[in-house]
Amino acid sequence: MKSSHKRDSHGAATAPELAILGAPPAFAEKRHVGRPNIGDRQALLARINDLLDRRWLTNQGRYVQEFEARLAQYLGVRHAIAMCNGTVALEIAIRALGLKGEVLVPSFTFVATAHALQWQEITPVFCDADPATHNIDPARIERHITPRTTGIIGVHLWGRPCAVEALDEIARHRGLRLMFDAAHALGASHGGKMIGNFGDAEVFSFHATKFFNTFEGGAVATNDDELAQKIRLMKNFGFAGFDNVIYIGTNGKMSEVSAAMGLTGLESLDAFIAINRRNHAAYARGLEGLPGIVLLDYADGEKRNYQYIILEIDAARAGLTRDQLLQVLLAENVIARRYFYPGCHRMEPYRSYFPHAGLLLPETERLCERVLCLPTGTDMDEASIDKVCAILHAALARAEQVQAHLSRR
Repeated sequence: MKSSHKRDSHGAATAPELAILGAPPAFAEKRHVGRPNIGDRQALLARINDLLDRRWLTNQGRYVQEFEARLAQYLGVRHAIAMCNGTVALEIAIRALGLKGEVLVPSFTFVATAHALQWQEITPVFCDADPATHNIDPARIERHITPRTTGIIGVHLWGRPCAVEALDEIARHRGLRLMFDAAHALGASHGGKMIGNFGDAEVFSFHATKFFNTFEGGAVATNDDELAQKIRLMKNFGFAGFDNVIYIGTNGKMSEVSAAMGLTGLESLDAFIAINRRNHAAYARGLEGLPGIVLLDYADGEKRNYQYIILEIDAARAGLTRDQLLQVLLAENVIARRYFYPGCHRMEPYRSYFPHAGLLLPETERLCERVLCLPTGTDMDEASIDKVCAILHAALARAEQVQAHLSRR
């Protein structure tokens, strides 16, 4: 996309050219959702050199211990147990809580939430989303509870907390365990308390695509001493000291180099969030007035990490569908994502197990056709965001041309 606008015969500015219609891409290099934040490179390298000098690379070394202590302090929890990744952290937490039979989960989430259950032969029972929050809808949970139900897993989607109190009330009334997938929610609060303090346990992901990463990594946060002890045993093969295995376990340990990255990231966490917030505000300004495009808002008085730029596309008002706008952006090297298309219930093995699940998930089905996630983070400055917004303005201004072009593909 050229930075200047053409003029029509009356001298008025017209929409910029679009790559999908033959112009050069707006960006020479691809702009991805979730490009990693690095933090202070020199501080990271100093830590890596120190751990290499120590020749202690894993097995609960100095940096993992320090990272767990710093993370627990930041969250205000009694225990933060570092793991090799968020999926293994989910699996271990699920097992430590004794979940079995059926567990209620949203379908509108990353598939790891469901897989962590199915991997252990626990049936994920998919519940519909609240259209306003995109999180699991407590009003739709009771109908799915059966004698085989043992727990609920809520997901704090986009870093915006679930209806924690409503879920807790259902869990207590029904005698169910309650845990949260907090993969998106580091740095977020609910009722003035940091995410990590709710349910029986909360699980974080520190994958490289998250705004805070440890290369690969995750953690379980809990205020339950007994549960924490069990999780620590389970992540280290059940060892309680040398040669003393007292519990069944696996290998879920975080490495020292991942913990070094985590400590470095924690030192830059406020800066990362400030950049995300600035970017969200820039998108809000740039997208203002676009028909049929709604930017998900974070303004509710709580702490937020602003790490996702989420659009809902109303095709009837915008003149283009979400998928058509995605093709426009991809042509410009803006690698937007259809999170979480097509929904867990339409992925294997779940679509084979529950072929008609979509009939019970109308809001999930709707969101899967409307939601688009745009790039943000330290890789995006305000000028880049202005370009992305200009692309969307141009696409809607030339909706008929774009539709005609895509129909010929």
